[in-house]
Amino acid sequence: MTPVPYDPELEPGLAAFLDLVERIPLRANTILANRAHFATIVPPIGQIVGGRAVELDDRTVPGPPGAPDIQLTIIRPRGGVTNAPVLYGIHGGGMVLGNRFFGVDGLIDDVLRFGAVGVSVEYRLAPENPAPAAVEDCYAGLVWVVEHAGELGADPSRVVVTGASAGGGLSAGVALMARDRGGPRIAGQMLLCPMIDDRNDTASARQYDGLGAWDRNNNDTGWNALLGPLRGTDEASPYAVPARAEDVSGLPPAFIDVGAAEIFRDEACEYALRIWATGGQAELHVWAGGYHGFAGFSPGAEVSRAAVAARLSWLRRILRAP
Repeated sequence: MTPVPYDPELEPGLAAFLDLVERIPLRANTILANRAHFATIVPPIGQIVGGRAVELDDRTVPGPPGAPDIQLTIIRPRGGVTNAPVLYGIHGGGMVLGNRFFGVDGLIDDVLRFGAVGVSVEYRLAPENPAPAAVEDCYAGLVWVVEHAGELGADPSRVVVTGASAGGGLSAGVALMARDRGGPRIAGQMLLCPMIDDRNDTASARQYDGLGAWDRNNNDTGWNALLGPLRGTDEASPYAVPARAEDVSGLPPAFIDVGAAEIFRDEACEYALRIWATGGQAELHVWAGGYHGFAGFSPGAEVSRAAVAARLSWLRRILRAP
């Protein structure tokens, strides 16, 4: 199928992104090698923070029942906060790669911008830990944060779960889980280029088969690792595969952001359509010529600046921030 062309202003950033991620094609037998390569991409947390006025606090908190404890990194403006909003960040990496420091640079920016408490959660990766391990870890971390909001200087009524790619999918899964388990109450879910459908058979998935920063083959690897023999069946948990949720009513307001020139375009649009069909709130942005993760790797492009502005506008409204 003919792919949607990339915005020319984004192409240098895409080339740099591909140079990082294409050195070892992501397949079942290269997951460990890709993890090792990923570890060389993510700088130490001190280098990520730089001179920015934030305080970091690593906490070990209870994991899901019967599972190991989990690690959270809590980020607050230097000097502390009171009744601050919470940005609960879940990292990407196709369900098989990364750690809680991947993508934390942007979370730090938002902590300072909104005077927020930022939290980045470490979750168990597939295939060693198949579904629903990752989403259960993310949910357990969220429960702990809300229960300890006063100690953290946080306002438990202003919590946004947020993530990109696999982190977007896990954020959607956490929102479904919180609804079905009676809490915590989430003010909003920010789903950036979210990985939410294991079927991998949309028009956009076929357009980016062998093409792009995260293509259909990489997506197959991630979903096979996460779901194993349950992939493609009705037995797959909707918390792990939010697109399979039969009921998407009663969810917190969603911000869904995706590029027009990437694999996740169609499943992201379909998820927004389904939320609207229940009378729910969703704000959908599909950015012309945008590749997977374009705003992070091409920050100076006009479309990237527009995408960032839209995201911040939504956060200000959801967090009731000036």
